[in-house]
Amino acid sequence: MIEFRIDRRSGVPAYQQLVNQTRHALRLGLLLPGDQLPTVKEVVATTSINPNTVLKAYRELEHEGLAEGRRGVGTFVSAAPVQPDADGLRAELAGWMKRALADGLDREYVEALVKAELDLHYEGEGR
Repeated sequence: MIEFRIDRRSGVPAYQQLVNQTRHALRLGLLLPGDQLPTVKEVVATTSINPNTVLKAYRELEHEGLAEGRRGVGTFVSAAPVQPDADGLRAELAGWMKRALADGLDREYVEALVKAELDLHYEGEGR
């Protein structure tokens, strides 16, 4: 089961962080169709956010067709986004990360480099 984390300094609304983390887990295969998402009560207990914020995120996931709520049971993953096979790219990225670490680049510097390249190559994509 996924465990959500909220970064209050990010400027990204909490509900959007939940949606983004769920999409991310789906893309990486950490969540699969049929898996149950944490209950609203569990998310509130671990993140200290308002229950309505969690409900908003779950409604967004339902609207996107990625989750479905079952009354009295919980919210379940209904589909995973169709993604191309990225195993080769992921292996290359892992190698690059190991090299960056060996070359002494700290996490913040690597994040800045990756974000800059994402912004450059995915400008205007919206996600």
